[in-house]
Amino acid sequence: MRPIVSHRSFAACCLALGLVFAAPAAVFAQDPAPNMGVVAIVNGSPITENDLEMAQGDLGPQFAQLPEEQKRAAALSAAIEIRLLADRADEEGLDETDAFKSRMEFLRQRALHSAFIETNVAAEVTDEAVRARYDKEIAATPPTNEIRARHILVATKEEAEAIITELDAGGDFEAIAKEKSTDGAAAQGGDLGFFGPGQMVPTFEQAAFALEVGQFSKEPVQTQFGFHVIKVEDKRTQQPPTFEQVKEQVRTLLFRETYFAAVQVLRDAATIDVQDPALKEALGADEDRDTAQ
Repeated sequence: MRPIVSHRSFAACCLALGLVFAAPAAVFAQDPAPNMGVVAIVNGSPITENDLEMAQGDLGPQFAQLPEEQKRAAALSAAIEIRLLADRADEEGLDETDAFKSRMEFLRQRALHSAFIETNVAAEVTDEAVRARYDKEIAATPPTNEIRARHILVATKEEAEAIITELDAGGDFEAIAKEKSTDGAAAQGGDLGFFGPGQMVPTFEQAAFALEVGQFSKEPVQTQFGFHVIKVEDKRTQQPPTFEQVKEQVRTLLFRETYFAAVQVLRDAATIDVQDPALKEALGADEDRDTAQ
């Protein structure tokens, strides 16, 4: 799966209520709703509920916990200041500068990018599509047998054999692990928690899954890390997660796949010539990594 690409907002900022008010291009993806009520008039120009909704969506995260009316008031104050400064900038002809025109063209493209996503990507990721993906790839997954095990890791076979002898004589596995194991889990008495197939190195996994609950290995188990003595504490069957538990993760996965599939179609049909050699090399390396995943 190709990883999602992060996109930073490219936004104009102004002071509103003593804080920075950003206007990311994503808000342009929403069509203004018809007949929205006018909430204020600034020098004869209306500010509508739709303007207020977009402004409220751009308040900083510190406003998230405010009561709704306080957020609306902050958004209106910001919208008024934006309108005032924008009108003055228009009077000063700032909209005629090359920098402004370039910025507006970029924001126009970002708005169209967002509109395309809403129409051609998000619209495809329906509740039905999410449920179908869950049923196909998660709900149909067989239950997984898992075990909870402890281990004691030492450097030599002789040390492991001596520990097995000590355990045969009634030694406490957890206490011995804390004292003698060289593994990071020693402080927890060698407890590795629950794990399923494929999560441990094959030799260790095979030996662990062959034991019954309460049993410990009677022979040292050698891996690339050293020699292990393993004890199984518990076994369980892990069912696949429910739809409610993972539906948002599935939705995100489906959205990413749909987005990148749409992008790939357009990239394949486009002519793209990166002029900067360093950027061309870096972009090529990134795309190679994406393709491999």
